[in-house]
Amino acid sequence: MTRKVFLPIVVPDPLYRLLKRVRHGTGQGVSERPIIDIRGERNIEWAFLSGEIPTGPGDALEFGCEQGYMSLVAAQRGFRVLANDLEPQSFCWTHPGVDFVHGDFLQLHLQDDSFDLIINCSSIEHVGVAGRYGITEADADDDGDLEVIEKIVRVLKPGGKFLMTAPCGKDAVLKPWCRVYGERRLPRLLQGLKVEREFFWRKNEVNQWTKCVREIALSFEPRNHPTDPHSCAYNLGCFALRK
Repeated sequence: MTRKVFLPIVVPDPLYRLLKRVRHGTGQGVSERPIIDIRGERNIEWAFLSGEIPTGPGDALEFGCEQGYMSLVAAQRGFRVLANDLEPQSFCWTHPGVDFVHGDFLQLHLQDDSFDLIINCSSIEHVGVAGRYGITEADADDDGDLEVIEKIVRVLKPGGKFLMTAPCGKDAVLKPWCRVYGERRLPRLLQGLKVEREFFWRKNEVNQWTKCVREIALSFEPRNHPTDPHSCAYNLGCFALRK
């Protein structure tokens, strides 16, 4: 009598993926469905924001500018831009219409009613979340995002435009990364602003971003990943707002 014995063998990930493709090519198996994550979100956000930035002149602010891409777009449209980020930045470009200020937005001394345009590309959801940008549990602020919105509304001129993108789904905090805005938190975030346009996106079964309606976007159960923010899963909301 002969018996089949199965022994576990550990192989590197690249070799495992190659073996899977070979097996699938010989008809001995089927490929796995891709894991849904948030990769590619900047393509959606930058496309939306770029399309919504009006033509200057005027004064603009980008909150959480990171690489400064949207600040550069606004400057190219004729705005004088103040780019702000909590972390130091070293742009790969220079533009006479863009000034960078490093520091906590809530601590900046800005005049009320001073900006024609404010841009936020998925930054506000991080404010006050423990573990993000060195924030400890003791320093965490459950309403940090709402405090930022309150200040944004205050420094935006009457009739000024606020462009924002943010994670959407069922209300959640994905520590140590971000908040996800749903039926409860999203209205609080947009309080004091008029929604001119809003668009929602979700991932389809092959991990591509695709447009969806608000109800579907906000009913999604977000998924956290403790060590890789890009492996989290949530939907996206894109908002064109007025004061």
